[in-house]
Amino acid sequence: MHTKDKLADALAAIGLTEMAEQARTGYYHDFLSPLPLPEIQLAEDLLQASMIKPDIRDDILELRERVICGDFDASTEESEEWAASAEGQETFRKLVK
Repeated sequence: MHTKDKLADALAAIGLTEMAEQARTGYYHDFLSPLPLPEIQLAEDLLQASMIKPDIRDDILELRERVICGDFDASTEESEEWAASAEGQETFRKLVK
């Protein structure tokens, strides 16, 4: 299972359905996100959600800790797939210059 989907499932399981929908699109994923630092944004969004939803605060903060610990980081396979993609190759060309 793709890590973006694992994250989406974890978010949905605790009742954060809107964030789960975003995650399923790759919004918080290392290589699919339009954000420069998607995991930092995810940690911040979870912190904000914990303040808005006190009834599930503990679950949200537990998930946030898992994010910080790297439980939803892109897998090696996802990294290799990105590296082989046109975007990945272009990024490598820019880094080598």
